[in-house]
Amino acid sequence: MAVPIAVLDCDLLLYGRGHRTLDRFKLEDVTDEYLVSTYGFPRQFIYYLVDLLGASLSRPTQRSRAISPETQILAALGFYTSGSFQTRMGDAIGISQASMSRCVANVTEALVERASQFIHFPEDEATVQSLKDEFYGLAGMPGVLGVVDCTHVAIKAPNAEDLSYVNRKGLHSLNCLMVCDARGVLLSAETHWPGSLPDCTVLQQAALTSQFETELHKDGWLLGDSSFFLRTWLMTPLHIPETPAEYRYNMAHSATHNVIERTFRTIRSRFRCLDGSKGTLQYSPEKSSHIILACCVLHNISLEHGLDVWSSPATGHMEQPEEEYEQMESMDSEACRIRQELLLTHFS
Repeated sequence: MAVPIAVLDCDLLLYGRGHRTLDRFKLEDVTDEYLVSTYGFPRQFIYYLVDLLGASLSRPTQRSRAISPETQILAALGFYTSGSFQTRMGDAIGISQASMSRCVANVTEALVERASQFIHFPEDEATVQSLKDEFYGLAGMPGVLGVVDCTHVAIKAPNAEDLSYVNRKGLHSLNCLMVCDARGVLLSAETHWPGSLPDCTVLQQAALTSQFETELHKDGWLLGDSSFFLRTWLMTPLHIPETPAEYRYNMAHSATHNVIERTFRTIRSRFRCLDGSKGTLQYSPEKSSHIILACCVLHNISLEHGLDVWSSPATGHMEQPEEEYEQMESMDSEACRIRQELLLTHFS
């Protein structure tokens, strides 16, 4: 009976005597191996998150003020990396399952607020050139600023607009549009699109398209697969390559674009709440979208801290409908001219 009583006391502190901070669990009392196995990250990374998010998680207007930022972050990391609100996770840090849920909501909000700080395209010329050089080093594809693709994350059936979230497999999902660099760092992440939308429609309506067509990057392009239309800023593979140059272009395109698939595998390997092995995200589309984006922010922060898991085996499965698209060839003559020039200049 000792554990239930301890959990009850924590909730009493949360609701009735919220001026104290709950510190039942101490990071310094456990090993890095325990932290990584239970919460997915080592001690120094968790300390960094406490410094980054502490002010947001200590707001006096929040009901969870009685739970320390450190404990809130551990609760959220436990959920993101395991996909579970099981009592065992809450017991480890001394809070109830209901408190776990509130902690996840708070930490998710704090991470989403900082998304633009960690997920963005480089702006200075030297960094942009370095980005192109890293991509060129993969398979000889020049001018690449990022690789783009969509992936689906399963969610529970929403109360409203139910059919708009049903994907090709008949499952409810969010279709997430992402761009990454040659190391798998996310440069853009739009996680809110309904699962019924095909990839080409998501891109057409995305902020990413507006960004590339109206603002920047006139001297480079993204790489996308055949589910997207060819554009002046988006190079796609040739549907039926005929010449040696066209075959070389397609091979370089495929080898370079593969980075985004590896990135998706990394994200679902690290953040099991997204991989489908524990079932769907049991939240509204909006809250599910925020959880996905929070995991994207953590993915970038982890790479920034040298925590690369590309060598880790993929676990579970992310609900990913098989695309049944026709070849999306563009009628944009300027886009066709740019791709043809790329073929002649670099692959002939």
